[in-house]
Amino acid sequence: MNKTPKSLRLHIGIFGKTNVGKSSFLNAITKQNVSIVSDIAGTTTDVVEKSIELFPIGPVTFLDTAGINDNTQLGELRKEKTLSILQRTDVAMLIIDFNGLTNYELEIINSFKELNIPYLVIINKFDINQITAEKYNEIVEHTNIIIETSSLNDNDICSKIISGLIKILPDEFINPPSILGDKINSGDTVILVTPIDKEAPKGRLILPEVQTIRDILDNDCVSIVVQENRLEQAIENLNIKPKLVITDSQAFKTVNEIVPETIPITSFSILFARLKGDLNSFIEGTKSIENLQPNDKVLILESCTHHAIDDDIARVKIPKLLKQKLGFDLDFEYKTGHDFPSISGYKLIIHCGACMTNRKEVLSRILIAKKKHIPITNYGIVISYCLGILDRAIQIFNCE
Repeated sequence: MNKTPKSLRLHIGIFGKTNVGKSSFLNAITKQNVSIVSDIAGTTTDVVEKSIELFPIGPVTFLDTAGINDNTQLGELRKEKTLSILQRTDVAMLIIDFNGLTNYELEIINSFKELNIPYLVIINKFDINQITAEKYNEIVEHTNIIIETSSLNDNDICSKIISGLIKILPDEFINPPSILGDKINSGDTVILVTPIDKEAPKGRLILPEVQTIRDILDNDCVSIVVQENRLEQAIENLNIKPKLVITDSQAFKTVNEIVPETIPITSFSILFARLKGDLNSFIEGTKSIENLQPNDKVLILESCTHHAIDDDIARVKIPKLLKQKLGFDLDFEYKTGHDFPSISGYKLIIHCGACMTNRKEVLSRILIAKKKHIPITNYGIVISYCLGILDRAIQIFNCE
């Protein structure tokens, strides 16, 4: 892992009408020809992603989107794709020109506000035409972060953009949260139970395990990594009891049986439910399981695409556990990737651990689910609930 994973980067969405200079703007910021630039409207179709280090902000991923004012049939699909990117956007840049704000820009500004996305307005092409005072004042009514620049001829463009971004950055990116920093103290010992199965990449651990180990080390603690068959031996070898045992969800039952009640346990999935989403919302969503009826539709969301194995956690283990808990079958449907589907008709949504996506996307999904009054929860929380150990698995978080 020589690079910061995309899921931990600040996601900066670039929005605006066709031919307003979004792609040229991205190329100027990154100092690379990332996006194709053309005078032909609609050159950018799918979202263009570019990850860079933006000093002093740190690792970021730019999301260059298609224009929002293409009224053709294909343009509507592009617009739909562009608006879906809002769910992944931590901060937004709205690129306009001397024409000022039109209904298209006002519509997307309303979307920014609805999803609590900080944004700044960038007036591009100022070297071609100056915006009028009247149109400038109209922009001021919607934001006080306005940058005038030229993607082609402004040598100071990077410093202007970085200065603007710093003013709107969410607190979690100025002081990024720690996975366990508020629950462990310097010198504590944490045991991580990491089964090596078919889903583990050859020669590597899965991403949540790697990130948790790094976080434990960053907090000056001792990290002990074992498979479940060596867990009891690891505990016995310690002179003092560990502060916490963290397990892969598939070994939850075994770990619960081995670890004494005096030692807290939780799972990587629950840790990431807290880091990437809202733990309270997920816990509350799990309570709705008791209200499910036979053949109710349940949506399982997977942030990444992967080849399903015979004992897949989403397609085999969770359905099996829920059937054992409830005594009847449910109708499971699966969606993978970043596109959030229509959720009407579902009685429950179960989200993955979200190790491959950012917090903004998960929070946006929680917000949409709440507006639709559809309970949403998380893999690890569902598993611990079905096994009857949810209270123990979240005890260290003091029911946040």
